Amino acid sequence: MPIDKQLIEELEALRRRNLHRCLRTSQPLGDGYLQFDGKRLLNLASNDYLGLCEDLELPDDGDGAGATASRLIVGNHPGCDELEADVAELKGTGAALVFGSGYLANIGIIPALLGRHDAAFSDRLNHASIVDGIRLSGANHHRYAHNDLAHLDQLLSEHASHRRKLIVTDALFSMDGDVADLHRLVELKEQHDAVLMIDEAHSGGVFGARGAGLADAAGIADRVDVQMGTFSKAYGCYGAYAAGSATMIDYLVNHVRTVAYTTALPPVVVELIRQSLAKSAAEQWRRERLEENAAIVRQALREAGLDIGGSTTQIIPVIVGDAGRAVEVGNELQAGGIAAVAIRPPTVPEGTARIRLSVSAKHQRADLEQAVATIIRVVAK
Repeated sequence: MPIDKQLIEELEALRRRNLHRCLRTSQPLGDGYLQFDGKRLLNLASNDYLGLCEDLELPDDGDGAGATASRLIVGNHPGCDELEADVAELKGTGAALVFGSGYLANIGIIPALLGRHDAAFSDRLNHASIVDGIRLSGANHHRYAHNDLAHLDQLLSEHASHRRKLIVTDALFSMDGDVADLHRLVELKEQHDAVLMIDEAHSGGVFGARGAGLADAAGIADRVDVQMGTFSKAYGCYGAYAAGSATMIDYLVNHVRTVAYTTALPPVVVELIRQSLAKSAAEQWRRERLEENAAIVRQALREAGLDIGGSTTQIIPVIVGDAGRAVEVGNELQAGGIAAVAIRPPTVPEGTARIRLSVSAKHQRADLEQAVATIIRVVAK
């Protein structure tokens, strides 16, 4: 059978299950709105949590607008060194390493730390990039029930003989809006002589002094071996980082394939990231406004009896269960002026399809209250 015919059949199977996806055009408009497929909508689907994306300014001189090369050849622009120093200072670590994206960071760091004689202990709801990083490493993969650290403790005890044991978790879970118990994770890491890596993609910029993240807010940053995070969520840019001891970062520079064999971030992007980090650290009002806005939405949805799971953050799922129903709700919300995307399997487990709401510091209270009323009405149908 020709390959195109095979692919058409597989795509049709996705459509029958309400799981087919397509690319749709969007453009930020400011003040929490965007143009989506040509229509002005309130943006409740973005990861620009602090509203920094629209407030950054391109450098006047346009220095380094293009790509360079691998950083280990001739691509290590001085701006990369300065950015890594900025990140290490913010995170309170000995050093940091910049990556092209969060996906590249996770599929690079984990295989650098683990091999086939090692074991990874991963929260069942961790991001796909963590799962893929573990698969690439060849390590034994042990998944513990979501946020069930008694289960993790049991698994660590049962598999104590591995050469190296890596506990890896999202700090803030991107589809559920709940957070990991970092205090207990640190205790288990130390009790079982393991390595702890946390992914601060959705919590960096949002929590802690100057937005340093959940590890900083919990006061345990110095006990985490690898703090990974991105510049593409709250910081409104692109790229990612790993922060840790000088020894850890030196090791990663020498072993991470997604650093050695890929092009460095363009210097103009590096400059925008540095600008965003500085604004985030200095402008506490963004975190305060974000917390207020998220609390308003969570409270209203819960009072209306909607299922928002265990969300305690700016990520708020409205769980409807069936994938087809989630698509219907998403389409009705768009028709009602709200960009809120249906999230379906395999991104979330079967039977937990949802509308994922992402609140921003730029949202106005009146807009959020009107949007919540629309969401309650549409979901209740």
